[in-house]
Amino acid sequence: MATDSGEYDEAIPIVAAHLAKIERAVSRTRSSHAGQAYAVVRPALRQALEDEDAQRVVPQVIDEFARRISEAPDNLPS
Repeated sequence: MATDSGEYDEAIPIVAAHLAKIERAVSRTRSSHAGQAYAVVRPALRQALEDEDAQRVVPQVIDEFARRISEAPDNLPS
């Protein structure tokens, strides 16, 4: 199945915008919840993703981000 390179050109800005939303949500959650329990971090991350209108994230990715934020020291530089 061949794909027109124009389709990629159209999709790239959409994908980049979605990734930027995810990055903002993760960064915001890391700033406010680093080092806290996973059970606290994961819902906060889900809310941040929802606030950014970036809910379409694979659950395993959310789990991994939440785990890493939870395990991070709570005194990360901004």
